[in-house]
Amino acid sequence: MRLPARPRGMHLVTRELVDAIDLGGIKVGLLQCFVRHTSAALSLNENASPEVRTDLAAWLDRAAPDGAPYFAHTLEGPDDMAAHVKSSMIGAAITIPIADGRVLLGTWQGIYLCEFRDRGGPREIVVTAWGGGTA
Repeated sequence: MRLPARPRGMHLVTRELVDAIDLGGIKVGLLQCFVRHTSAALSLNENASPEVRTDLAAWLDRAAPDGAPYFAHTLEGPDDMAAHVKSSMIGAAITIPIADGRVLLGTWQGIYLCEFRDRGGPREIVVTAWGGGTA
């Protein structure tokens, strides 16, 4: 699936990703989501308090600052190499259990698209579900 461009930051995309695929026939299984970009990531985290998303983004910006003088990869702008570092830290994929046609996220868990570029553009996410019809 293709998510529209979003500004830099952590964005809750749980509904968009879960609704992209029919889970109804899966009694027991797994949902995997994979971002096909090296300057964005996917994460499971707090889905209620927006401050968590703001704080996580602020921490990552301090851990891998744009335009750091030690980055050699600078051709695509000051936010590019920092975005690659952050993507490696968070990861490109998440896996969530499925039971009775529903993802088994915790009460306060949501899926984040972590956008690390100022102008990252639309992001492609591969959403795959597999499993069986019996418990």
